[in-house]
Amino acid sequence: MSYQNVIYSGILEIVGDILKVRALSSQRSNDPLICHGDLAVVRSAGGGGAASLAQVLKIEDECVSLQVFSGTKGFSTRAEVQFLGHPPQVISSSNMLGRVLRGTGEFIDGGPDLAHDPRIDIGGPSVNPARRVMASRMIRTDVPMIDAFNCLVESQKIPIFSVAGEPYNQFLAQIGIQADADVVVFGGLGLIFDDFHIFRRAFADAGVTPRTVMFVNFASDPIVERLLVPDMVLAVAERFAVEQKKRVLVLLTDMTAFADALKEVGIGMEKVPSNRGYMGDLYSQLARRYEKACDFPGGGSVTILTVTTMPGGDVTHPVPDNTGYITEGQFYLHNGMIDPFGSLSRLKQHVIGKVTREDHGPLTNAMIRMYANACDAEQKLAMAFDMTDYDRQLLKFGNLFRERFMRIEVSMPLEKTLDLGWQTLAECFAPEQVIIRQDLIDKYFPQPHAAPAVGPDHDQARVQ
Repeated sequence: MSYQNVIYSGILEIVGDILKVRALSSQRSNDPLICHGDLAVVRSAGGGGAASLAQVLKIEDECVSLQVFSGTKGFSTRAEVQFLGHPPQVISSSNMLGRVLRGTGEFIDGGPDLAHDPRIDIGGPSVNPARRVMASRMIRTDVPMIDAFNCLVESQKIPIFSVAGEPYNQFLAQIGIQADADVVVFGGLGLIFDDFHIFRRAFADAGVTPRTVMFVNFASDPIVERLLVPDMVLAVAERFAVEQKKRVLVLLTDMTAFADALKEVGIGMEKVPSNRGYMGDLYSQLARRYEKACDFPGGGSVTILTVTTMPGGDVTHPVPDNTGYITEGQFYLHNGMIDPFGSLSRLKQHVIGKVTREDHGPLTNAMIRMYANACDAEQKLAMAFDMTDYDRQLLKFGNLFRERFMRIEVSMPLEKTLDLGWQTLAECFAPEQVIIRQDLIDKYFPQPHAAPAVGPDHDQARVQ
């Protein structure tokens, strides 16, 4: 029996945006099978008046629970439900490049209609881990604290941990502009218009709009659309990677808003919360999205970079805590800088020294070690301890390191970052004080006559 010929009117209850309807399963009648995640249309009694899309959240015996996209306001228990027989779908074609869509997959940029382009289901399974290609290629971002110290590798999944008030959206837009990916697919979750404007204006000003696709859920949009955005973004990214062999970078902000939407829907479904109000399946819900990162055999790749805000700066909050177990590292954004302590890329060893210069690993290790010593020297200074000449050298290095490398506004290619790293060491220390292999010191350490002053406004450190 066709889905279009079956209309259910046995509304059992309406709680918040959740509507429960009695619908017989295919085992008990000739009615078409209703599946979890399928779409439905909810209409007012008689087919007139309000109508809204809804999605199946739970099937229990004859009762089907649906999340109504636009809310249940205007519907009564005499409403009618018609199931569409398929999960949410999104257009997937090259014509999407440069376009902006909302959480339902509808275009909101005023561009031409793409109704005749192919559509794909969202929310499918991830690739078998045993069939994936081992990550071995670097995605350059021109951000020194990423490229030099914690490389972003193709097929990696990694979050930016931050707090409210930090410029994480500006930073994410900067990476989207500078990353050497073929396609950037952006997903905004619960954005205010100003945040959306940051991304759209940044992509347009940099001239990268033709390689981007944007899915946006505004803070005023229905909560359920917030749950669809990551799946739509990842479905489109997979299609570009598999069919067109593109190197795709997925940007999502903010995954804490996504988790909060899961919590709100769970409360409406009367689920028992597990930790701080979040449902017990939070880990699996996050992992289901993050595990879409993949380097496809004979195809392209999907790399996922997200923002995860930590309420109150608490890294033990359920969202960043669960995220840390899923992803391959994290970046910490504090005070407009990427913090080298705590930031980590667990895949960087696949590219450092293999696809980058031989001095990459030893140099960055030495610089982080010196910076850690500089932080200790700053504590001694703050507590009025006597300072040695070496302490003063460390203090100078710490200030230069923060100014030249840690600030997110600094942008330069990896090779210039490494050259500037050697130059910074030479300005502060003698060669024998730098614990690096002698052959690398002989090759890269600047000689005294070739050590011009390098400031933060030098052409090697272009500040945007």
